[in-house]
Amino acid sequence: MVSIKKTLLILAVLHCTAGFSQLPHAEEIAPKMYPGWNLGNTLEGGGSDNIYTNKGGLGAEKAWQGTTTTQAIIDFVAAKGFKSVRIPAAWVMGHITDADEMTIDSDWMARVKEIVDYCINAHLYVVLNDHWDGGWIQGTFKSDISEPTVEKNCIKMKKLWTQIAEAFKDYDEHLLFAGLNEPEAETEPQIKALMTYEQAFIDAVRATGGNNASRTLVVQGPNTSIELSSKYVDMSKFVDSASKALMIEVHYYSPPQFTGVWEGPNGDEPYYFWGAANHVPSGSYVKYNSTWGEEAYVREQFDMVKEAFVDKGFPVILGEYGANWREFSNGSIQKKHDASIRLFHKTVNEEAIKRGIIPYVWDINNPNRYGTGGIMCIIDRSTLSVFDQNSLDGIIEGCAAATWGGPTSGIRCINSSAATTKATGQCYNLAGQRVAADTKGILIIDGKKRIIR
Repeated sequence: MVSIKKTLLILAVLHCTAGFSQLPHAEEIAPKMYPGWNLGNTLEGGGSDNIYTNKGGLGAEKAWQGTTTTQAIIDFVAAKGFKSVRIPAAWVMGHITDADEMTIDSDWMARVKEIVDYCINAHLYVVLNDHWDGGWIQGTFKSDISEPTVEKNCIKMKKLWTQIAEAFKDYDEHLLFAGLNEPEAETEPQIKALMTYEQAFIDAVRATGGNNASRTLVVQGPNTSIELSSKYVDMSKFVDSASKALMIEVHYYSPPQFTGVWEGPNGDEPYYFWGAANHVPSGSYVKYNSTWGEEAYVREQFDMVKEAFVDKGFPVILGEYGANWREFSNGSIQKKHDASIRLFHKTVNEEAIKRGIIPYVWDINNPNRYGTGGIMCIIDRSTLSVFDQNSLDGIIEGCAAATWGGPTSGIRCINSSAATTKATGQCYNLAGQRVAADTKGILIIDGKKRIIR
């Protein structure tokens, strides 16, 4: 006969493990995550002089932008059609109470959790990372990738991510972890060191158990470059106790003269107009037409990561992309530029989604275009309003124009007469209601999705 004490112990164990299960695979959740939005310049704010200290405090949230994140802001983001939020976060840069143990300040952890919960409450997916963070790892690739340094940093990384993983252990598949942000690795030895760091991240999270045992984790390609990642990263080389629970992250800011991340150090002109239909045909503004990096280039780049990763079962996160929305006194020039911004965002979203890539637009909550300098800000968080409607419209149009994973969706386009001929009377709409075979729209006919026009 089992003793009462042993029975209680068994019940306690069952109670502790009942909430944990195999979470959906990365390929299962990826189609539910687009489009994505960045809570930029917020939880990653602060200064590099605060590394391994607790000097950042809760005030770091407003160090680079002026609005405290609220549930209302996240609800507004969700209402605009975004399905997931990427939360860039600093930990080492101003939120460490014990440098040796990499102990994260409890108040900071609580605030990060609060914001993650805002997103979960709004039924959004969340990608939580360790951003630039003062460069404690990401800035070391060109200075020191010696074995002792990498080993020492791996120990620190494991301590850091063990705490984060433990804090979010019971969250379901709506929360993903991303180990880094933009690791400055370019050469093969540097990329080897990067893979070592990312393996340490994976090991640390998995070791905490619970839902973390099967949570989807995101590793970053070298420099988050599409070319370098596609050439050098073999996702099958990672040792992961979970099955089908990894994604890879790249970023996209091309051409940099148009997106605004680089105007050209050699006197190169910025690009104000993107897409052949938006080029200025003559006059003094002709020199501001994009000369490379337009629609065909987007497709070429995204094909590269699709072949390298998506086709092999690893979804891709386009963790950051965007283009500076600029201001002109000339109305016709402004119109051309606005159309360029809209087309850029439409193209990036449409071509990414078709290839199984999840796009996250960069947004820094600074509603000021600074003239022709421009800004990447779609949502004005202080007023709960849209600042850059051109970018948002482009995102919406791109999502509407694309089918996840491309044309092999199983949805066939046929006319109503064909539907009537082939159907056996079993016709339903997407709500599961029985309808006539010549009803217009997407129908389930003989168990298959078909578009009736």
